[in-house]
Amino acid sequence: MNGPKILKAAASSADKPLSELTDSERAALFPVVLKEYNPAYPQWFAEEKANLEEFIGTENILRINHYGSTAVPGLLSKPTVDILLEIKPNTDIERLIAALPRGYFSLRPPALTTDEPPPNLVILKGYTACGFAERVYHIHVRYAGDWDELKFRDYLIAHPKTASEYAALKVSLLGRFEYSRDEYTAAKGRFIRNVTEKAKKEAELTHENRLKSIVKGHSLL
Repeated sequence: MNGPKILKAAASSADKPLSELTDSERAALFPVVLKEYNPAYPQWFAEEKANLEEFIGTENILRINHYGSTAVPGLLSKPTVDILLEIKPNTDIERLIAALPRGYFSLRPPALTTDEPPPNLVILKGYTACGFAERVYHIHVRYAGDWDELKFRDYLIAHPKTASEYAALKVSLLGRFEYSRDEYTAAKGRFIRNVTEKAKKEAELTHENRLKSIVKGHSLL
C-alpha cells in the first residue's frame, strides 16, 4: 500500500465502526509499529489478568500467561501485550464472550485470519476508531496445552543474543510489511520455528541431565 492510498484509506475510516472497516482501512489504521521495550508491560499484563479473572471468573480459568515480545525484557516489539488464556474444557464460550464489557472485540472464523487452536477465539482490546489505544492486548483463548509460544518466550529470555537477532529481523521486515500485519507475522515464522525447536531440544537435554543426576545420586546411597 503506497503513501496516497494509506492516507486515503485512513481518512475514509473516520467515524466508521471497526466491524465495517475494509481491509485497506484496517491496515492504514492499525499498521505494524515497533517500539523499544516498556518496563510497564508486566504491570499492564497483571492488571489485565485481574480484569479477565473478574469478568470470566476464576472457576473457568486454568492459567493466564504473558507471552510474545512484550514478555521479554529489553526486546523491541509491537507495543501489544499478548496473553494466553487457558480455560477449562466445560467453559461456555458464548457466556465468556458475553461477560466481557465494551472495548473487547472477539475474533472467530472466518474473521479470525490466523490459525488458532480450539476454541478458535482471539479477543482484542485497545483498538479504537482513531487507531490504537495506549494499551493494546491480544488475548488468545485456548484449552490447556503445552504451548510452543511459551517455550519461545523462555528461550529468548535465557538467550539475549537470539533475542537481538529476532529484533533485527523485525526491523528488516517492517519496511515491507508495515501495512500487512498477517504477512509480517508470517515472515517471522521460520525464525520462530527454528528457535522453538532449539528450545525443545534444550529442555529435553536439561531433563535428561536431571534424570542422570537423580540416578547417579541413588546409586551412591
